[in-house]
Amino acid sequence: MSTGLKIREETRRRRGFLLGAASVALIIGAWWGLTWGTQVETRVLNPQILPNPWEVLLSFQGLYRDRDLMTSIAYSLLRTTVGFLIAAAVAVPLGVLMAAFTKVREFLKPLTTISGFIPIAALVPLSLSWFGLEERQKFLFLALATFVMLLPLVVASLDRVDEVYLQTAYTLGAGPWQTISEVLVPVAVSDIYDDLCLTYGIGWGYIILAELIDAKFGLGHLILVSQRRGMNEDVYAVLIVIVAISFLINWTLRSVGGWLFPYREAGAGR
Repeated sequence: MSTGLKIREETRRRRGFLLGAASVALIIGAWWGLTWGTQVETRVLNPQILPNPWEVLLSFQGLYRDRDLMTSIAYSLLRTTVGFLIAAAVAVPLGVLMAAFTKVREFLKPLTTISGFIPIAALVPLSLSWFGLEERQKFLFLALATFVMLLPLVVASLDRVDEVYLQTAYTLGAGPWQTISEVLVPVAVSDIYDDLCLTYGIGWGYIILAELIDAKFGLGHLILVSQRRGMNEDVYAVLIVIVAISFLINWTLRSVGGWLFPYREAGAGR
């Protein structure tokens, strides 16, 4: 009996959009239904567990007017961006060396394997002991957390470059460094760009950990203070802000990627 579902079925963009919108509407509808009621006793869920969507929406006014929401966004944006740039400056060239030279990969493999098993939250106390309580700690914690995720992605993207490109370069007389700079990296650069986009967006998920301690401003700081004051609607509002910023940044970077690498869109259309 047919269920109307096909494995790896091709779909039109409009239908995909409608299906995605339906899932979002379903979640919001369930959220509203579980939290509806003017009295706490009439609600399925207590507002201390899950506030009503309207209460979350109203909390944006107080966050903007009384709690310096825009300043916190600016601080979090700066910290996430600086941490990401530090991580990228180290992970990309190191990933190129590991993908190109087997001896380098084998030398660093134990360290990269161990780092992949370290919980990101464990880096918070470690970074505090290494770098202190000031902004440097927040930048470098985010750099470490992003680096651990970015490095294996870069290596994997370079590993996907077909060996035929390298052999052709060797046949034409290219040396190792020329092959890396003119063949290996250019072929993989669009995939590396995707890796950078992914890790920058996910890095926003670490901002709460980065701003847990001694942060005067920041979205993570807003969440922590809101929790202490029992202002759960503010917590959900700030989480929505973080998701919205991550989505906007990802969409912007993907659009820039489409302009930088138009051949990928052309290939997808064939």
